[in-house]
Amino acid sequence: MSTNYLERYDATADAEKFPLVRRWMDTEPLPFFKELRAKRPILVTPDCTLVTRFDDVREILTMYKIFTVKPYVPKMDNFLMAHDDDALHTREKSLMQFMLNRDDLPRVRNMIADIAKGILSNANGQIEVVNSFCRMVPATLVQNYFGLTGAKREDLIEWSYWNQYDTFHNQPFDLVPPELSQRIIDRHNETSKKLSDFITMLIAKRLLAVKIEKLTFSTIVRLEDDIVTRMLRTSFAKELDFDIKRLGINAGGLLIGAIETTAQAVAQVLQYLFQHSEWLEKAKAAAQKDDSTEFDGIIWEALRFVPITPYLFRTTASDYTAAKGTDHETVLRAGTHVLPVTLSATFDERAFESPEEFIPQRNWYNYFHFGFGAHQCLGRYVGMVMIPEMIRQVFLQKNIEPKGNIDYKSGPFPESYTLSWITAQ
Repeated sequence: MSTNYLERYDATADAEKFPLVRRWMDTEPLPFFKELRAKRPILVTPDCTLVTRFDDVREILTMYKIFTVKPYVPKMDNFLMAHDDDALHTREKSLMQFMLNRDDLPRVRNMIADIAKGILSNANGQIEVVNSFCRMVPATLVQNYFGLTGAKREDLIEWSYWNQYDTFHNQPFDLVPPELSQRIIDRHNETSKKLSDFITMLIAKRLLAVKIEKLTFSTIVRLEDDIVTRMLRTSFAKELDFDIKRLGINAGGLLIGAIETTAQAVAQVLQYLFQHSEWLEKAKAAAQKDDSTEFDGIIWEALRFVPITPYLFRTTASDYTAAKGTDHETVLRAGTHVLPVTLSATFDERAFESPEEFIPQRNWYNYFHFGFGAHQCLGRYVGMVMIPEMIRQVFLQKNIEPKGNIDYKSGPFPESYTLSWITAQ
């Protein structure tokens, strides 16, 4: 059946074109993107340009100096993700990946399981899962594994929330009303100041403890292993330009990227599976197995249908001809906001066999769950064990079911979602 999105788009006045597109992206994305992939894979609107085919999305995301993260710059306080293919980005991402040792992952998954079990066992058969679980589990991991101790988990959650909201959901193409946009900016600035003060105090206290530990051969102070402590125990040559300030900025970045993204992914996958009984039962059965491969595959495929964002965004630094040599090659002018629509790319039959079917254990490398290219999520390997393990612990509860649907409260993030189950007598 023809949906005729492009006919309606072409008949719309220029001032209303992108608001119309935005509404379709938010309310009926899959049929809209399917028509774009077939008829107009690169859609140039007066406000921004949508790129919808798999190969074209990847092309955009691998040309860092042409398709830049300029929109991040005023939002990220000189964090490495606001840098495009420069020395700071390469150096600090490498150093932080070194600290986030992938050999930790079995231990991290066990930590997540223990945290999740503790929260669920104390819930007495019913929980508002977004705030009490989806946000609380990663906030606890931020304390226990990343080492950001000394702040309330509720504060960590709030700091992550407003940073994520302003950076990723308060851009011009989000069409946020001016008053709300300014409120988001103000809350981001307010919470960033609190986060900065906390990081300053944390680093000062932990650095002193590390020095005492070293001087006394751990006889007076013996610190637990966590990422902040690892960084402070490590001596960096001055030529690496990784001083105490840069260390603190990267410590804060661990928090910002961990909580809200994880919470959204977990809540949305839970709802998706509760709404699809065939895969719900298979997920519950797979959750009982010691080998998590089958279960994890179901989770990643579900996230393809309900990703935390349908697109990434870049700004062109120079003119560029995208999809050159194809029948849809398009000149993208300097200064253009470009949205590589990753949700569309993961339903492109050129990369995904039977893309509209739910098929676990697909080729992981074709997903965009943690981004793609140089700006792929720093903590993706932690996320790859945290997200499925949190969901697995939920499905281990007897006869668990939702009480209604996710309430987004008119914002971009899940805000409320209640689950109940039968507790052991």
